[in-house]
Amino acid sequence: MSDGTPRAAPAARQAAAKGPASGAAPATHEAAPAAPVIEVEGLVKRFGAFTAVDDVSFTVARGEVFGLLGSNGAGKSTTIRMLCGLMRPTAGRARVAGLDVAAEPEQVKRRIGYMTQRFSLYDDLPVVENLRFFGGIYGLRGDELARRLDWALHMADLAGKEALLTGSLPAGWKQRLALGCALLHRPEIVFLDEPTGSVDPVSRRRFWHLIDDLAKDGVTIIVTTHYLDEAERCDRIALMHDGRLVALGTVAELKDVFAGRALLEVTCPRFLDAVRLLEGAGWVLEATLFGTRLHVVVADPEDGRRRIAEALTRDGNTPFAIERIVPSLEDVFIHLIEREGGQAQGGKPEEGKATGQRARGQAQGGKPEEGKGTDQRAGGKAEGAKDQREGGAP
Repeated sequence: MSDGTPRAAPAARQAAAKGPASGAAPATHEAAPAAPVIEVEGLVKRFGAFTAVDDVSFTVARGEVFGLLGSNGAGKSTTIRMLCGLMRPTAGRARVAGLDVAAEPEQVKRRIGYMTQRFSLYDDLPVVENLRFFGGIYGLRGDELARRLDWALHMADLAGKEALLTGSLPAGWKQRLALGCALLHRPEIVFLDEPTGSVDPVSRRRFWHLIDDLAKDGVTIIVTTHYLDEAERCDRIALMHDGRLVALGTVAELKDVFAGRALLEVTCPRFLDAVRLLEGAGWVLEATLFGTRLHVVVADPEDGRRRIAEALTRDGNTPFAIERIVPSLEDVFIHLIEREGGQAQGGKPEEGKATGQRARGQAQGGKPEEGKGTDQRAGGKAEGAKDQREGGAP
């Protein structure tokens, strides 16, 4: 859950953590950007006739928190599993820490940490035995294992709770324990597949503080998330839809899709009638239903406000309120999904102007009527447990 503090870029976070070098002269030029630690080019994964990931390309810098955002079936988890060496790509190439994921999957697994959606823990083992088990898989022994167990227990705030059965732990505690298991071997890259889907808001917030601390230490984080407010904490976001990458950039860059246009929020008694009325107006660029409110995109704010007021008054849909607002990441998500849907149908304007209610349902991984809720979820689905030990097994 975002606390409203802007995230620094990876290089800035690491420089701030290290502090200025003693006696160093002022820099006269910027250092050349470091090579990316993850390179993905034209990645494809097919299951028979179904294409789960379709020509996806991106890079991730060292120390970056990189978010994968999308609805159910968008291809986020399949992409992560390929990057972890757990699934062979059908086409394309990907390198993680300089290693080819198709040619060197076992070497990739040794260099990364992987936390699955369902926290791959053994419920019938005590906390410390889960840690010992994963430590053994990662090849930790003796004093090194003891030091890392102590670190993980304190990082997860489970010191003194070593003997508790894992199955008895609250979801937030399990979450931190699973993260500790994934970090025991000090991986330089960590993949977190929807890690906060089953925990409470306080645990979510605390977990993201841990992610921030890891990034400050130079660890690269790739995370998929159900929550749009969590995505805003990432340095960059890749938006996936139907297996394709439809947008990539910082939150500010993604919000540039609304540059030169105005977003108006409309409240009125018969909001369903209003969205149908405004969708049919040629001067309305987009009309999206957000719970009982409408978000309407127009070219000019004052002209749009006047036209909306006239249309609602003629329809007897009063009283109403019209206010210009700043686009949220949710507005961006829905806009891009609608645009993608229009292009998929041949790119005709009227086809691309899909109902915002339907797009919101897709954004939340459900049917259109499920999309009426006000929670900021982008959907997601759970997969099988125990993948974490596959992702780290030497």
